[in-house]
Amino acid sequence: MQFAEDSWETVGGTSAGKALSLTGLGRAVALHAIAGSDDDGRRVRDALAAAGVPVHWSDGVTERHLNLMTRAGERVSLYLATPEAGDGRDDAALAAELAVADAVVLDLAAEPLRLLPLARRSGTPLWVDVHDYDGTAAFHRPFLAAAHAVFCNADRLDSPVEFLRATVDAGAQLAVCTLGADGAVAIDADGTEVRVRAVPTTVVDTNGAGDAFLAGVLDARLGGAGLAAALEAGARTASLVLGTRHLHPLLDPVLG
Repeated sequence: MQFAEDSWETVGGTSAGKALSLTGLGRAVALHAIAGSDDDGRRVRDALAAAGVPVHWSDGVTERHLNLMTRAGERVSLYLATPEAGDGRDDAALAAELAVADAVVLDLAAEPLRLLPLARRSGTPLWVDVHDYDGTAAFHRPFLAAAHAVFCNADRLDSPVEFLRATVDAGAQLAVCTLGADGAVAIDADGTEVRVRAVPTTVVDTNGAGDAFLAGVLDARLGGAGLAAALEAGARTASLVLGTRHLHPLLDPVLG
């Protein structure tokens, strides 16, 4: 038996984390997500609306997960409910939206997996976050094969730089691995290795920091920044999220 030192409920989900950080940076965002009409679904919808994130909602199961955290930021995520892939009824409108976007971010779930071919046909650069990928899991491979930019963390990789180089060799234009307190390392299209230090901050909760890092890099790259400057922007954006128990400070006045 173990008693929790603290607990709270908040908006979770990697797509929400990225959309919140991009919104906080002033970048125009169109988030497509699935939620039910249950109490949890309504709370998520209301919270993101109050935070200023534009969302196109599809009806389905509201994703719920329980994160067990240590003081060191180690995490085990227990998924309690996950939505299934959609039926494609809005694909024509979505294809038009994808074609005019500056970038597309697809996260690891059933509906994004279904949408991978549609996203690839759009010709818009695809950014993918494979999180704690171990280098072998089959589910991640279609995302890796389609990605213009790949992000991950080093939790389950024996040699992060080797994985990044292999990812670029396989066709990605950018591969980035976050290293926690040690910052991040990236390999660009010509094989150059670039590193950035973490921004010192008071850590309240580590959930969403990787999403914020990707959002900061993406925003900077869309603004014309070089890779080193973009990684620094990602580190700054991540530091903002580390200081709140929510996915982004935009949720602080909404959820308390």
